[in-house]
Amino acid sequence: MSTPGPAGQLHRVLGTWDLVLLNIAAIVSLRWLSTAAQIGPSSLVLWALGLLFFFIPLAFAVLELSARVPGEGGLYLWAKAGFGDVHGFVAGWSFWVVNVVYFPSVLLFSAGVFLRVGGERWLAHSTSVAYNSAYGLTVLWAATGLNILGLKRAKWLQNLGGMAAWTVATLVIGAGAVAWYRFGAATPFTAVSVMPDFGSRSTYAAFAIIAGALQGLELGPIMGGEIRDPARQLRRAALIAGVIVTIIYMAGTASLLVALPTATIDVIAGIPQALAAIGERIGLPFFGGLTAGLLALASVGSFAAFLAGTARLPLVVGLDRYLPKALARLHPRHGSPYVALITQSSFATLVFAGAMSGATVHEAFLVLVDMTIILSLLPLLYIFAALPVLRYRAARADPGASSSPLGNLGYWLTGAVGFATTLLGIIFSMVPPANDPNPRIFLLKVVGGSALLIGIGLTFYWRGKGNATHRAKR
Repeated sequence: MSTPGPAGQLHRVLGTWDLVLLNIAAIVSLRWLSTAAQIGPSSLVLWALGLLFFFIPLAFAVLELSARVPGEGGLYLWAKAGFGDVHGFVAGWSFWVVNVVYFPSVLLFSAGVFLRVGGERWLAHSTSVAYNSAYGLTVLWAATGLNILGLKRAKWLQNLGGMAAWTVATLVIGAGAVAWYRFGAATPFTAVSVMPDFGSRSTYAAFAIIAGALQGLELGPIMGGEIRDPARQLRRAALIAGVIVTIIYMAGTASLLVALPTATIDVIAGIPQALAAIGERIGLPFFGGLTAGLLALASVGSFAAFLAGTARLPLVVGLDRYLPKALARLHPRHGSPYVALITQSSFATLVFAGAMSGATVHEAFLVLVDMTIILSLLPLLYIFAALPVLRYRAARADPGASSSPLGNLGYWLTGAVGFATTLLGIIFSMVPPANDPNPRIFLLKVVGGSALLIGIGLTFYWRGKGNATHRAKR
């Protein structure tokens, strides 16, 4: 694979704490606290299972593969090294194109939460297509413009988002502790309520969402060419972020359940809703509005982290000429993949407009969330499969080389556990909501839309492959 020439070099500007904040902004989408709390106390066990069977294997795989196959592109390079060009392309394309679905969903969430800042007067706009569209597109293109100016400037948006996420999580956990001490838990925690019903299909659908909420460590290595001493920095950042992510997700979910009965928690505004309720009870009525503003900033930071990271994938894939060559172009002054950024945001704008037409805001949000889970977990199948394959090839090439403390069997077990969990997440994310009046239409939108986006990518791939073969014959 070629790399950008002297006319357009990527700049190594990311250190350990930049990566920690990037990981937190990418992994911790606080909207998942409301989603998990809607499941009830059993979500705490599902979080623990997700950490054990998904997050820890993913962390090990990402760190091992980023050291074994370093460079800008991350999972694209790993899938390509393990299984060839077409699989590398599918992994990279899926991880990139999911953002044209993910961006509208997270922006709809941010728009809904932001209305809580103004209290009941602003909430009248929550179902307004005009308001949600204006908010979402303004944030989308403002963040795009900032990223065109380069990561040195744009990283502050994702860093602010990471710090806002920490602050909101601290407020949620602290308020939950106060509510527990002064008023007791609004949701009863019993041995029966905490244990998931593994005989129910909805439990596995909930687990799929939780697994999707724990991904994000794979984002940092995509910017491997812009990290100072990437092997050491990625390792330290993953460890620090992993501890923080665990605390935020588990303690945050428990706090929402303490503050509100499960049945009353709103899927979008659950956090400011809970803190507003606690604030009213302890004499701090501004609590909900303050948290809503911070939560809106945290969600924008998470969005900005993925906007910056995944824009590098068309850059790398474009250099292999499967996509239009213009996508590999770097800004002559700022060193940013500005064509890829503009292209990515343009597609996201089209998906945003399509999702908002002919549907309510709530319906559009649910379809976008499930499509996001399918498309974002697909590349992780390649990560888990590449881990033992590349290790096996390295061992055959150099039998005397030192191995991981886990040993060869550990690579296979880690890959198998992560692969199975990810595949389970993909399958059950296709399950329509229990109260959906048209489950077949929902399934068609989610599965059909995901297949269509993958098909578009493969069309680009085979066209680029054919053009390359034609040039070679000439």
